[in-house]
Amino acid sequence: MARLLLCEDDPRMRRLLSKQLERIADFEVIGACSAGEQVVEAVRAHEPELLLLDLELPGIDGLGVIEALSAEELLPQLEVLILTSFRSELRVFQAMQAGAAGYLVKGLAASVLERAIRDVLAGGTVIEARLAKRFWNHFSACQGRGGDDCGLSATEREVLQVVARGLSNPEAAEALGASRRSIKAHLSSIYRKLGVKGRVEASVKALSIGLIEL
Repeated sequence: MARLLLCEDDPRMRRLLSKQLERIADFEVIGACSAGEQVVEAVRAHEPELLLLDLELPGIDGLGVIEALSAEELLPQLEVLILTSFRSELRVFQAMQAGAAGYLVKGLAASVLERAIRDVLAGGTVIEARLAKRFWNHFSACQGRGGDDCGLSATEREVLQVVARGLSNPEAAEALGASRRSIKAHLSSIYRKLGVKGRVEASVKALSIGLIEL
């Protein structure tokens, strides 16, 4: 059973999302926040696996929520999927770099949202098609020359190269002929060595110092 937490300030949208997700047999909505200030406490209290987060919130916005979760060391064990009508590319890129695992625009079919949640829970990165190419072009522009390997082994660099292209943990395991448990262990080691909270941040840092290429 996947444990989900919502943060959405619009009561109608919050109820709609809750109803959509509760119809899925192996999803459990364990809480619904109406403001960013409530999220850290709710995460500590309910220990969700995934936070479905509106980026445009009153008070502490979605980016502030992600930064607060990171500061409290609640990432990357908690996955964050942004679901919003907010269309500033820079804000989306900032949220992804801060630790979000995906971004979708509100109003998508329930089946699309379900698939996105499953992909993120499997370790994947989900990006709305309209922004996908610009997203990767944006971070490819960060690419630097090879230098410090940050202590990553050859295998860890290979894993990072694969997941930076958007593959989920099961897909990375299949591509590399490894087990899912092994991929997860390698990613934990990569995050620790790079001093990051998630795969997008790891990919950006690795690109910036020339550890990987896209």
